[in-house]
Amino acid sequence: MKDQLSCPHCGKPVFRYRNPFPTVDIIIETECCASNNATPVREPKQSEHGIVLIKRKNPPHGWALPGGFVDYGETLESAAIREAREETCLDVTLTRQLGAYSDPSRDPRHHSISVVFVAKTTGSPRAVDDAEEVGIFKAHTLPKPLVFDHEKILRDYFKKCGKKG
Repeated sequence: MKDQLSCPHCGKPVFRYRNPFPTVDIIIETECCASNNATPVREPKQSEHGIVLIKRKNPPHGWALPGGFVDYGETLESAAIREAREETCLDVTLTRQLGAYSDPSRDPRHHSISVVFVAKTTGSPRAVDDAEEVGIFKAHTLPKPLVFDHEKILRDYFKKCGKKG
């Protein structure tokens, strides 16, 4: 969409473009102890698989996949690795793209398009940056509320990836 403005100096039309913001979200698969609540994850006593979610410090509040905006000049893959590290202190290895999510109402703040990656890690996450808390969950222990369209993304993930949880 573009809006037409007039140049204050010459009066010719100037166009201002409004484009969606590119973002990434990361489904981090981990081998660690599962957390069924919002308590910080501690060192595991026994190994168990789950996915990492963060509880957001900033609006909209709730649980979410780690993720964020793609910086100018940055690849989607680099943004996903950076955002995972910034919000969870985890070094991840991207394994595949789950898909792209572009519903204009997916983010109540503005129109964004998210490319969702699946990644693996073996570390223990810590809540940092935009994350107030962090937890490891399975399909049957997902917290509420999940913000943005992350419930749909996770439904797609569990269906496409055959994860029983």
